[in-house]
Amino acid sequence: MSTAFQDLLTILDLERIEKNIFRGTSPDVGWQRVFGGLVVSQALVAASRTVEHRAPHSLHCYFLLPGDPSVPIVYEVERVRDGASFSTRRCVAVQHGRTIFVLSASFQVEEAGLEHFSPMPAVPPPEDLPGVEAILASLGSQLPEGVRRYFERQRPIELRPVDLSRFAPGDPGQPRPATQRIWMRAAGRLPDDPSIHRAVLAYLSDMTLLDTSLVSHGRSVFDGSMQVASLDHSLWFHRPFRADEWLLYDQESPNASGARGLCRGSLFNRQGELIASVMQEGLIRHKAP
Repeated sequence: MSTAFQDLLTILDLERIEKNIFRGTSPDVGWQRVFGGLVVSQALVAASRTVEHRAPHSLHCYFLLPGDPSVPIVYEVERVRDGASFSTRRCVAVQHGRTIFVLSASFQVEEAGLEHFSPMPAVPPPEDLPGVEAILASLGSQLPEGVRRYFERQRPIELRPVDLSRFAPGDPGQPRPATQRIWMRAAGRLPDDPSIHRAVLAYLSDMTLLDTSLVSHGRSVFDGSMQVASLDHSLWFHRPFRADEWLLYDQESPNASGARGLCRGSLFNRQGELIASVMQEGLIRHKAP
């Protein structure tokens, strides 16, 4: 079990400082700003702790300011509504007296209903794909420095990309489809509490997604000539799942314009069931010379 994984479990266990107010911290990994997926997951934890006997089915977020990893984040939850079947919560994340992030989430009692879902794409299973250590051993010297440092860093989520050519240097003029497919799972065994699995999935749902909008342009989030930041993030939970079992994150970017990239993702379990859907728009701006 990695230190990064243990740290994630610790920081998801928010401190309750008032009935509707919680405090969270960030891991000390040398980043200049808080990872967006961490703020999403902590805000979801805060909102969930004000709801009983109902699970979140959707959340919608706006990133307003970069988070400061050196100080705690305070999460203030507003109990907007509790109906017969649904509950609505609004959560505001505050640092240095300013709102840095806003989340709205809807919770529902468990109900049976109609069932259908889009099929999972045909891809190799994660066991047939190289892990990070194997990728570094075979391609380490060929990877761009930013990509290599990303793979070398210890993280709480295990990644197995389906197509490694995305991370290798290539011809920027060579057109590529704006898609990525990556197997993901927590880097250790999680408790059986479903709320923890939802929080971890919220965390990993922000990983690699915005990068998909750069694939067609021969760029990446590690490209020093680009300013890249998440602007908003939406997540829908469809079916029960375990975040410590392999999930296929099928990602595509249907549009880029106005210095923004739109990305959407589908998360499937090993049985091919669609367990969650994600949408995100982010800033993808060329830095001034």
